Amino acid sequence: MDIPQNAHVLVMDGGKLLLFKNDGSEAQPALNIVMHLVQDSAATRDQGTERPGRAHESAGTRRSSHEQTDFHQLDEIRFAVEAAEMLKREVLAHHIDSFIVIAAPRTLGELRKHFHTEVERRVIGEISKDVARRPTDEIMAAIAAS
Repeated sequence: MDIPQNAHVLVMDGGKLLLFKNDGSEAQPALNIVMHLVQDSAATRDQGTERPGRAHESAGTRRSSHEQTDFHQLDEIRFAVEAAEMLKREVLAHHIDSFIVIAAPRTLGELRKHFHTEVERRVIGEISKDVARRPTDEIMAAIAAS
């Protein structure tokens, strides 16, 4: 996949976001970081204090328990929603004309749910891969391999 000149590349997972801009040419891209965000999210075991709740049937003696809330997963979803909102602001302000999204599979799915229609129109490529914590040359290799 080629990266057009002045196109952006969004690389993210559930806790890290990198936004690059190609200041080079399509033949020789030069990705420079425009934005770098990291979300600190404690593990679910550190966020929950109570055991999961229990339910009693109104008739009979059956009991069941509720599933414990995955607070870490909720933080990752919230981070993806915030990223989609940031992209909406940047696209509507005409700061981003086109971009490629590289995200961990679950994060990519969450992003897609929350993309504004104008943001969707600017997406020129998607790669479902978790490379947000990799060096830039490995990110470039992931793009080249797609």
